[in-house]
Amino acid sequence: MIHKEIVLPAPREEVWEALTDAERLADWFANDVELDLRPGGGASFRWDNGEERTATVTGVELERRLTFTWDGEDGDVEFTLDDEPNGTRLTVVETVPAWSTALGLQASMLALV
Repeated sequence: MIHKEIVLPAPREEVWEALTDAERLADWFANDVELDLRPGGGASFRWDNGEERTATVTGVELERRLTFTWDGEDGDVEFTLDDEPNGTRLTVVETVPAWSTALGLQASMLALV
C-alpha cells in the first residue's frame, strides 16, 4: 500500500476539478480521458504513446473523496481532499503503484492547470 499526502496551493474546489474534470485531467495526467463520475461509472485514460488504462469508479463524495479500482488489476485508489490554511491537502492511498508514479511526477500541476 502506498500513502501520499501533498498540500496544494489551491482551494479544494479547484483540486477536485483537476481530479475529476476530463479536460483538466488531460492537461496533467493522460492525453485523452473519459470519466463517468458516479459509483459504477467507467474511466479510461489514454496516452499518446498508445498506453491505455481503464478503471471503475467505486465511490464519490463531491469535492471530498473519489475512489476507483483499476480494471484488470488487483488495486484501488482513494483520493481525499481536506482544507488547509494554505490550500488543500490531497491524500492518495493506493494498492497499485502505477498511479503514485504519475502523481509523484505531476502533482504540482494540479494547482497550475
